[in-house]
Amino acid sequence: MNVEVTPLPGIGTRQDFLSRGGRRIGVITYRDGRSELIVSRVDDPDTCTASIPLTPDEAGTLASLLGAPQLVAQLQDELDGVHTKQLPLLPGSPYDGRTLGDTALRTRTAVSVVAVVRAGTVHPSPRPDFMLGGGDALITVGTKEGLAKAAEVLAHG
Repeated sequence: MNVEVTPLPGIGTRQDFLSRGGRRIGVITYRDGRSELIVSRVDDPDTCTASIPLTPDEAGTLASLLGAPQLVAQLQDELDGVHTKQLPLLPGSPYDGRTLGDTALRTRTAVSVVAVVRAGTVHPSPRPDFMLGGGDALITVGTKEGLAKAAEVLAHG
């Protein structure tokens, strides 16, 4: 997909792409760190119909919502015989507020946690002392059976 980057002198940059439906979808990143999600009109891709200001936390969360599932799908497509899955750690899980090491996922299920996504921030290669929290998404790699067992462990202990 072709992403166009347009400098906005004194403001920041605009990065957008043309969707299959004919709309420009993009982000304006301001020099002060703010960002804005923008969507164009269908009949005029140069005219903005929606502009949504985003805080850094909101931008990160949106990126996580859009990016983490894509990353998992891409890894799964690219690596023959290796399966990946985004496993949620729901609030109230036995491991909410405990360390990744406490789960013993690798020992119990032969599944590796390659990243944890929390509130839009990706924490790659988390160590055993990484504190988990309800709402985290664990990006995992393993067999189909191991991933199913890991989901069960995270939900029920």
